[in-house]
Amino acid sequence: MTERAGRLDGKAAVVTGGCSGIGLATVRRFAGEGAKVVIGDLDDARGTEVADGVGGLFVHCDVTDKDQVDALFRTAKDTYGSVDVAFNNAGISPPEDDSILDTDLDAWRRVQEVNLTSVYLCCKAVLPYMLDQGRGSVINTASFVAVMGAATSQISYSASKGGVLSMSRELGVQFARQGVRVNALCPGPVNTPLLRELFAKDAERAQRRLVHVPMGRFAEPEEIADAVLFLASDESSFMTANTFLVDGGISGAYVTPL
Repeated sequence: MTERAGRLDGKAAVVTGGCSGIGLATVRRFAGEGAKVVIGDLDDARGTEVADGVGGLFVHCDVTDKDQVDALFRTAKDTYGSVDVAFNNAGISPPEDDSILDTDLDAWRRVQEVNLTSVYLCCKAVLPYMLDQGRGSVINTASFVAVMGAATSQISYSASKGGVLSMSRELGVQFARQGVRVNALCPGPVNTPLLRELFAKDAERAQRRLVHVPMGRFAEPEEIADAVLFLASDESSFMTANTFLVDGGISGAYVTPL
């Protein structure tokens, strides 16, 4: 019996924020499907460990710094000869990002820089490689709050993810006939260190998120990684400019029964 090829065999993939949560699960999923993975993150110790574990490459990268982002994608191209997949995933949701009445300008700007400007920088860096190749898949992490109001106010996070969604649509339309696909991944609440920290600090606030999920639970990072793999692979070859919701039904619910 012939062994089935991995869905990303021979492809080079860059993942930002690849040291924890959705990013880490995706790095492992990509590698398991044959991809050569380049991880961009600030966590040098963890990044090297993760990269070594999947036979990939770690590049220290502050995703808000254009020079470092450019170097990340250039390293992937120089090392592996192509950049076939870009999962622009790094993001933050700090507790000081709350109601617009309480969130100060510094907190607003910081979240916009990490969540939205970084995606702009990553797309700007990777698209020339993909256009030159005539192929590529870009997956930008947005959120279900990009399509509906959040149950717990996080004004800058919500605005940043709306921006990621809108930008992804525009890029997906713009480059569709040149072989490059751009889609927005919109996860619901996910069981990541970020969410667990929220539970520890404010259980009531976290519970307000869970009560709205029809499935009655948070997603596991591996479930979101499966969705990223689909968008990265040729199985989604007719999808671009898409709002890809993986949210346990939260965006489709009017009232969720308890």
